[in-house]
Amino acid sequence: MAVAEKKKNPELDYELLEVGPQFQLIDGEQVMPPIFSLNHQLVNGKIFMLISQHVEKNGLGGLCLFYPFDVVLDDKNIFQPDLIYISNKRKIELRYDRIIGAPDLVIEILSPATAYYDLRQKKDLYERYGVKEYLIVDPLAKYAEVYVLENEEFILHQKERQNGTINLNTFPGLQIDLQKLFA
Repeated sequence: MAVAEKKKNPELDYELLEVGPQFQLIDGEQVMPPIFSLNHQLVNGKIFMLISQHVEKNGLGGLCLFYPFDVVLDDKNIFQPDLIYISNKRKIELRYDRIIGAPDLVIEILSPATAYYDLRQKKDLYERYGVKEYLIVDPLAKYAEVYVLENEEFILHQKERQNGTINLNTFPGLQIDLQKLFA
């Protein structure tokens, strides 16, 4: 008599993890991010403050969140981006501990341990699931790239080095001075 094979359910397995270290589910595999450096945290905090102040000053509403929280794209891809913004117009499902669906803006701050995922797998999945804008910031190499979704494909909209200024389509009028960001 054959023994029935237990069917895997990555999302359920993920939900049953104990509270403690934060994991991401990338293509069904549990990936634990590293402890973030002080520089990573400082850059993340500066961007969050700039966006939050811009949103409040301009009465944009919406939701701006920073790591750790879950963004569920499907049952095999549950990410924990560094920052996200969801406009009031974007239809997503908010739950106690997660967001179901694609945010308007996702920001990932690269570290040596996460760069591969952020630049390849996660970028491709953000594109596939309809994230409108994706900002990648590299505090070590001191550059930033902005990708904008056009015709269901990410197009490199802007790439700037340390002395440049980043402009986001999501927030007209907001300029992110990279020299101040990396200071």
